[in-house]
Amino acid sequence: MATAKAGDTVHIHYTGRLTDGTVFDSSEGSDPLQFTLGSGQVIPGFDAGVTGMAPGEQKTIEIPAAKAYGEARPEMVFQVPREQFPDGYVPQVGEALEVGLQTGGAIPVTVKAVDDEGVTLDANHPLAGQDLIFDLELVEIG
Repeated sequence: MATAKAGDTVHIHYTGRLTDGTVFDSSEGSDPLQFTLGSGQVIPGFDAGVTGMAPGEQKTIEIPAAKAYGEARPEMVFQVPREQFPDGYVPQVGEALEVGLQTGGAIPVTVKAVDDEGVTLDANHPLAGQDLIFDLELVEIG
C-alpha cells in the first residue's frame, strides 16, 4: 500500500488540541483538509506527522511549539496609546484586530490588556508557545 511522501496531495481529517485537552480546530463535519506534503502549506510538525501514513490510517501526534507556531516572542507584544484608536472605540481583551504597517499591509494582533494608558497588543500567532496534539486520519493520497 502506498504511503504519503513529499509532493503528494493528501486529504486528512484532523482534530487539534492543546495539552490541556482544549480543541482549537477540527475538520469534523466538513471536508478533509487537502494540502501537498512538503510544500509549507501546514506547520512543519503536521507535515512530518502525515508523512509515511497510509490511506485509512489513524494516529495521534504531538508537536512541540518549535515545530508548530514557534515560541511566543516578547518583542511581538507592544502597547499602543489610547488616542491612536477611534473615538468611542472600546477594545476588549481577546479581540482580534489588524494593525496597519507603514510599509503597507497589516498584521493580525490580539488585544491582551486595556488600561488608562493604552492597549497592549500581541502580534504572536495565538498558538505560539503551545505544544499541540493532533488526531489524524489519512483519507486519501492524490
